[in-house]
Amino acid sequence: MLEDIAILTGGKAIAEETGIKLEKLGLDDLGRAKRVTVDKENTTIIDGAGSQSAIQGRIKQLRAQIDETTSDYDREKLQERLAKLAGGVAVIKVGAATEMEMKEKKARVEDALHATRAAVEEGIVPGGGVALLWAARVLDSLTFAGDEKVGVAIVRRACEEPTRQIANNAGQEGAVVIENIRMQTNVNYGFNAEAAQYEDLVKAGVIDPTKVTRSALQNASSIASLMLTTEAMVCEPREDKPYAFSNPQYGSEFGE
Repeated sequence: MLEDIAILTGGKAIAEETGIKLEKLGLDDLGRAKRVTVDKENTTIIDGAGSQSAIQGRIKQLRAQIDETTSDYDREKLQERLAKLAGGVAVIKVGAATEMEMKEKKARVEDALHATRAAVEEGIVPGGGVALLWAARVLDSLTFAGDEKVGVAIVRRACEEPTRQIANNAGQEGAVVIENIRMQTNVNYGFNAEAAQYEDLVKAGVIDPTKVTRSALQNASSIASLMLTTEAMVCEPREDKPYAFSNPQYGSEFGE
């Protein structure tokens, strides 16, 4: 971290590894910045005087360390250092009238942050379940019989579920929406539930991180494979809950 600051400001880090001692420092060894803000928790350096070539070299070194490390903790810390050197540091302050509202907003901001990080890593795909619909097209070229054929049908159906559920939640017929999307040649074409219309989802800003979609498909496949090899499973008994709008006075009308 000290070396990062030294490179950013054009100074020299005082450490045993570098062999530089405090008593031997001169004015030329000190770093410079246009502004430095320090409080009890944070130090913000603005417009450091370090050379761009040295900063870019340090950035490449950190990226190499991120690729090599096997520790999630070390990777996260290295990514934080990389973001600070690359100028990608931002502070989002979340405020609200009540603590419950603040926690809800904070959770949304964290979700957005994680989605953005995932998008930076592997890019984006059209949202609304469209990417899974296109991924399922590879199944059309496969020929199986018996149980394997049933398995292919299950995977195809599973890939349709996100789009089907989104359409159903928007008051549309899921099967009709899926068929309309499949008839198109534009891979970004899908159903925008908020606008209640079909359009290019990428242009409309309805997107998903590729990493999230890929991981969901891989993890679902892994869990399904595990369940197929399981002879027994322990789970909670299903409870048939009444409708949320039920009223004892009108039980027969609402199906109570």
